[in-house]
Formats: sequence, C-alpha cells, structure tokens
Amino acid sequence: MSDKDSSTAKSYLDSAIAQGQSALGSLTGSTGDKTEAAARKEQAAAEKESSHSVGKLGPLNVSPSGGVSTDDPNRSEGSWNQTVGSAKESIGSLVGSESLKKEGSQQNAEGKGQEAQGQLSDLGSGVQDRVKGTVGGIAASITGDREKEEEMRMKHDDAKTKQRSAEADIQKQAEA
Repeated sequence: MSDKDSSTAKSYLDSAIAQGQSALGSLTGSTGDKTEAAARKEQAAAEKESSHSVGKLGPLNVSPSGGVSTDDPNRSEGSWNQTVGSAKESIGSLVGSESLKKEGSQQNAEGKGQEAQGQLSDLGSGVQDRVKGTVGGIAASITGDREKEEEMRMKHDDAKTKQRSAEADIQKQAEA
C-alpha cells in the first residue's frame, strides 16, 4: 500500500507492460522497445523480490516498507522444542538410552507442530489485517481522514511483514 517501489501488484503490472512492449518491439523490429522491455522486466522482478523480503532478528521482523511485526510465540517455542528434542535424541543415541532418544523424538515432533501452528496463525492474521488495513485506508481516503489513512497504511504494512515472515519460514521448511 505505502511501499510503491516494492509492491507485488506493481511488479505484476510492470511485468505485463514489459511483455507487451517486448511484443511490440518484436512486431516493429524496434531494438529500443526490446531493450526498454527487458529493463522493465528486470525492474519488475526486483520490485517483486523486494516486496517479499523481510529482515528477521529473533522473533522481530522488519520489511522495506517499514512494517514491523513479532512472531507468534508458538513459532519460537516450537523451534526451541525442536532444538531440545534433537539434542535429547543425539544424547540418547550417544549414551544408548532408548527412552531419552524416544523422548527427544517426541519433543522434536511436538515442536514442529507447535512452530507450524504459530506460522499458520501469523499467516492468517497477516492476511486478515492486510485486508483490514487496505479497506480501512480506502475508506479513510474517501472521507479525507488523513490520520486514519496513515494508521491503516501502517496496519497494512505491519500485517504484510507478519505474512511475509511466515511465508518465508514455511518456504524454508518446504525446501529442507
């Protein structure tokens, strides 16, 4: 909403314009149009990547648009439980304790579920709050309430940060 240089919607629009410009360049034989289309396509890809980037320090997330969010506590606690569970499994294997190994395996599995629950909570609330921020911002813009419009823009940006952070973590786990 506020970060026009890293908007996903803007990146899609620029990409579509680049495709049209490239097609026009191919039809007319204009290398200038083709070159400009290629540059616009690269810019669109950079905009899309920027709109999906999130800086993360522990449970704190920050986006290029200035959005700030904190992770659902289940994400951190689940990650901790996975770490402790893995350690118990390793120590159990090392000392030959099947009960410690089994306890570690169970704690690791519970931690994965707990982390996933936190990620889904952040993803859902991020999407929901982005919609509320967008709709509220439009309503405030129509009524001319600039203070409320700014408040809704910040709500949108913070929610986008929360959503993108959850998406990034989910993607990392899917790739692992």
